[in-house]
Amino acid sequence: MDILHLIDQLEELFNESKSVWLTNDVMIKEERLIDLIDQMRLSIPDEIKQSQQVINQKERILAQAQEEANRTINLAREKSVEMVERDGIVESARIKADQIIRRAEEQGKMVKQDADEYAVETLRNLKAELEKILNQVNNGIRTLEGDIVVDKKDQAQSQPLTGYKEISKTSSK
Repeated sequence: MDILHLIDQLEELFNESKSVWLTNDVMIKEERLIDLIDQMRLSIPDEIKQSQQVINQKERILAQAQEEANRTINLAREKSVEMVERDGIVESARIKADQIIRRAEEQGKMVKQDADEYAVETLRNLKAELEKILNQVNNGIRTLEGDIVVDKKDQAQSQPLTGYKEISKTSSK
């Protein structure tokens, strides 16, 4: 039986008892009082056992909750470390990518500069060759012009005068 129910019965017994006149005492039926006390004695160990079971269950539940909390905390720590490491890896990769891009840009500039220098040098060499060829052409033109002038003088000297007959040709006839 429930201890609270037995306490209610004890209270009911007290309320039903007769009071002694001019005192604060009451007369209670002895048999019924002893019976209630015996039931209380028997009931208390059950109640204590039940309360002990409840306490044990509470402790077990608290231990499980603590274990779960520790697992959750450890998992959160692992995840945060993983995220920090991943962020570190991402940051490291970004830095390396920036370095690679910077090196590629520098190499691109150097290749362009080398190509420009090669083109300038090639054009200078071509200009020098063209100047040599131009000098040769000019010399050839001058030489030919000089020959033409000399040939014209020679032609002018070797050409008979017009209107005169050539003596050597007519005398033989």
